[in-house]
Amino acid sequence: MEYTPISPFMRPISHAHLRLVERPEGSVSGRPVNKWELFRELSKAQATFGISERDLTVLQGLLSFFPNDALGENAQMVVFPSNKAICERLNGMPCSTMRRHLARLVGAGLLIRHDSPNGKRYARRRGDERVAFGLDLSPLYCRAEQIARAADAVREAEERVRRLREVVSLMRRDLAALAVFGKDIYPGLGFWDQIHNTSLVTARALRRKLSLEELFAYRGDLQVLLDQARNIIDGPETEKLSTNGAHSERHHHNSDKEYIDFEPALEKGGAVAAAAEPENYPDESEADIVEADQRLGPNIPLHLVIAGCPTLATFYQGDIRHWHQLYDAACSVRPAMGISASVWEEAQRFMGPEQASIVVVAMLERFSDIKSPGGYLRALTSKAAAGKFSCGPMVMALISKKNAA
Repeated sequence: MEYTPISPFMRPISHAHLRLVERPEGSVSGRPVNKWELFRELSKAQATFGISERDLTVLQGLLSFFPNDALGENAQMVVFPSNKAICERLNGMPCSTMRRHLARLVGAGLLIRHDSPNGKRYARRRGDERVAFGLDLSPLYCRAEQIARAADAVREAEERVRRLREVVSLMRRDLAALAVFGKDIYPGLGFWDQIHNTSLVTARALRRKLSLEELFAYRGDLQVLLDQARNIIDGPETEKLSTNGAHSERHHHNSDKEYIDFEPALEKGGAVAAAAEPENYPDESEADIVEADQRLGPNIPLHLVIAGCPTLATFYQGDIRHWHQLYDAACSVRPAMGISASVWEEAQRFMGPEQASIVVVAMLERFSDIKSPGGYLRALTSKAAAGKFSCGPMVMALISKKNAA
């Protein structure tokens, strides 16, 4: 054809017509592109090009009029069905609706109109030359690489959202589990109800389609609460022993007295004497007295407990890096030591789970010297109930004896 029109029939001209009607030579590679694969890529990236599902439905119908599966095999990619034929192919879509979506496809730069002088769509031959008036699919083919890149970007974004959604879901599950576990060992804290409610709110939110920004916000909030819960349950992370003498000054100063603190009950030969004569225990210093409102946390680092009680490793094979793991170990060895469940529960109530666990593993270290472990633990529980017990001297006595040996 000697001339390519740029204006549609009885419609105003737009920038889309000026931009796409003249396709520069070499702007389209000779590589064929499967029209249905290209359509699927465009469906994935539809938001990038500002088109809707209904627009895609009309485009799908137009592609079905193109005789070949591959775009680009022919120099001319013009389809020329009538409006009636297009609506029939679209399962009876109203003609006005079809024209509206067709205009959106043209405005998005995915189609261009090649209208005949009277606005009809048709094709005819002039010798070897074929002239067609209708809807040109060349812009869709020209933008195949752009559409593929946009679809890949959408898939990457969806994958990021999927992975972050999984992380938030797992964090929510951990938060709910910590709420139950924390309420069992520290039942008096309202913090457990707070994190339980947060886990429920997050679970309801995850039923919706959340954006990446919303998921990041949930992840940040959950991480803060998880850290707080772990700090309450486990205490601060076990720090390494310091070489600074000032840091360990108190332990060195009290080492002899702490050794004596632990020995009398062992040497008196049983819990009966310990229970009958609680006044025989030397008084601890002010720093070692644990008041009733401070019983929830031990006053000694976990690494000192592990160092002073190596026998525990013989009876408990798991790793002990946090307080809740020490609690599990104490629960495991407690029945074998002859400590009844009622005595164990009473010790936890007045000492707190961590301190009670430290006492049990310390008793295990000197088990051969204790005739009645249950009675001995009951006597120490009585001191704890009076606010006059600290597990620190017991552990330091064991460490001092071990170092002296």
